[in-house]
Amino acid sequence: MTQIDFYLLPRDGSLGMISAVGRIADKATAKGHQIFVQVKDETEGVEFQKGLWDFRPEAFLPHSLQGPSSDETVIIGWEAPAQDHDDVMINTTGVIPDHFSRFRRLIEMVQHDEVNLAASREAWRFYRDRGYPLAKHDL
Repeated sequence: MTQIDFYLLPRDGSLGMISAVGRIADKATAKGHQIFVQVKDETEGVEFQKGLWDFRPEAFLPHSLQGPSSDETVIIGWEAPAQDHDDVMINTTGVIPDHFSRFRRLIEMVQHDEVNLAASREAWRFYRDRGYPLAKHDL
């Protein structure tokens, strides 16, 4: 069953979404995990790709945009990934992805604004009511 973790970004905005995703993906890949970063659309995917190049200047996080030959450790995508990519999903969309349950772990990124908090509370209830193991982490 998918382990679901909610990561709350700081209220003061001191850590942005792309930096937070980079930090989490960097730690997970160091432990041998494959990451799929779920974004809303291709435009946001390109923003994430650019941001991950620079999130930590002294390090390199191998990543690529979703495509037919995506074989990096971190893939950024806006559609369901290939079937063999089922380790860790980082969801940045605020919407529950249809394909989340095939992943071993789902990380829900939560921003501190009313719309995102409401969507995250709704997602928490959705997962909880279906018996998924849940955890909350403050960044």
